[in-house]
Formats: sequence, C-alpha cells, structure tokens
Amino acid sequence: MLKTLSWVGLLVMIAALVGLYLIGSLFSSHPLVIALQVGAVLLMLWARITFGLRSFHATANPTAGGLVTSGPYRYIRHPIYTAACLFGWAGILAHASAASIALGVVLLAGGLVRMLGEERLVAETYPEYGEYARRTKRMIPFVF
Repeated sequence: MLKTLSWVGLLVMIAALVGLYLIGSLFSSHPLVIALQVGAVLLMLWARITFGLRSFHATANPTAGGLVTSGPYRYIRHPIYTAACLFGWAGILAHASAASIALGVVLLAGGLVRMLGEERLVAETYPEYGEYARRTKRMIPFVF
C-alpha cells in the first residue's frame, strides 16, 4: 500500500509540474525566480550525488547501505522533494493565479504523500530513523 501511495505521489508531482509548464507558470525571466530554480536544481543534484545510484526508484524502496544523513540530508530529510517543490513554487510566485496556486498545492500534496509513505518504510528498515527524524526537519531546516 505504501509503495502504491508513493507511486501516486510521484505521478501527482509530475502532473503538477507539467500543468505549471503548460499554463506558462513554471519558468520566468525574473532574476529571483531563476536564482531559486538554480538553487533547487543544485539541491537536487547534491542530494542525488550524496545518496548515490541506489536512490533511483519510482516508488519508495529503502535500500541496503545504511541511512543517509550526510550532505543535504543533514539539514532536511527530503531534499529531492523539497527541490521539486521549490522549483515549482518559484515559478508560481512569478505567475500567481488561481490555477498556478492550485497546481502548487497539488505539487506539495504529492510530495507530502511520498514523504510520509517513505518515512514509514524507512523507519521499518532503519530503526535509527526515529532519532534522525526527531532532529532533522522534513523540508525547511529548523521549521518543517
């Protein structure tokens, strides 16, 4: 069930980003949006490099090799989903409309579905995840 929810969350996130692109709300020439989106891409790359090749799964799938708590995972538990949301919301802020904000909420909801499902699966695989989760926020360091 959790793997199915993870798959659905991924599809929802992709659909929201595609929707933002289709309505012209994903990209902007505004320097702040560009900076935020470049930062989001760099965060995603940092997380992918830190986690390694074992992180390429469409569904939540805890893998052998130990719990990753270094790199961006030292500050937030879900840097890849955070990066995807930051990328989308940067564009939304430049093109705020009812449709773009709705798609931003859908993007965040898809990410949260994935995060919550993955957290349960990872906690089952790695008992030390509970302590890590208590000291490390999901998406925004020191906040959430």
